[in-house]
Amino acid sequence: MKVFGPDDHDALCLLREFLNIQFITGDKVGFNISQKRIVDDMKFPLDMVSVVHRIDWINKRYSLNEVIYMGDGIFDHYVMKQVGYSIAPANADTLAKQHANFVTQRAGGDRAVAEACLHILEKFFRPYNPDQLPTPEKSGNGNEAYG
Repeated sequence: MKVFGPDDHDALCLLREFLNIQFITGDKVGFNISQKRIVDDMKFPLDMVSVVHRIDWINKRYSLNEVIYMGDGIFDHYVMKQVGYSIAPANADTLAKQHANFVTQRAGGDRAVAEACLHILEKFFRPYNPDQLPTPEKSGNGNEAYG
């Protein structure tokens, strides 16, 4: 089951102003579910990339030292060790958490992505200002991206 928590999409929309957001998965069985949620509903790019080839795939497209990678699986630590910054949700595999630069307090599916986005904004860009209402942007399907 591919689950995003409440606020995850809104936080990703706050963050996309500052960087390119790319989803990757190695889950062939769940790809259609991920594609529906990520590409069709959320309007973010998604690619199928085996974890065995993931670091090479990332390296061909991006400068590794400029990549922020979020993962939770037993093989994600291989990527986390080679990118500029890595994040794991609270319920990630132990190796992923050990190699992450930041571990969220929340679990995946329970606002972990939103927490990670706010952390990235604060650490690398401009902290989210809870006293300033975000300006809605179009998500690409005619819907406003913030709720």
